[in-house]
Amino acid sequence: MKINDALNTQGLPNSPPTVRPERNDDSAKVATPPSHNVQISPLSVQLQALQNTQASGAVFETKKVEEIKLAIAEGRFQVDSEKVADGLLETVKELLNSRRQTT
Repeated sequence: MKINDALNTQGLPNSPPTVRPERNDDSAKVATPPSHNVQISPLSVQLQALQNTQASGAVFETKKVEEIKLAIAEGRFQVDSEKVADGLLETVKELLNSRRQTT
């Protein structure tokens, strides 16, 4: 029995053909390539566009990061310990509040 492998000569993925059950007569098994039909809804297209837009927006400002790196390298960067402590305390408060709400 020979299976027609015409699709694979066109560079398509190699997937096994679907074989129909044998009939009672002496005819050979008929192999048919699997068919796939994919449709993307307009909503999916919009969600993808939105995701791409959000992904392109940086979470941080690259220019500001470069300025801080340069200031550290030159010894001009000053750490405000009060700001760091206040931010740390605020983060801990938020964490504790979120744990209280989930229990």
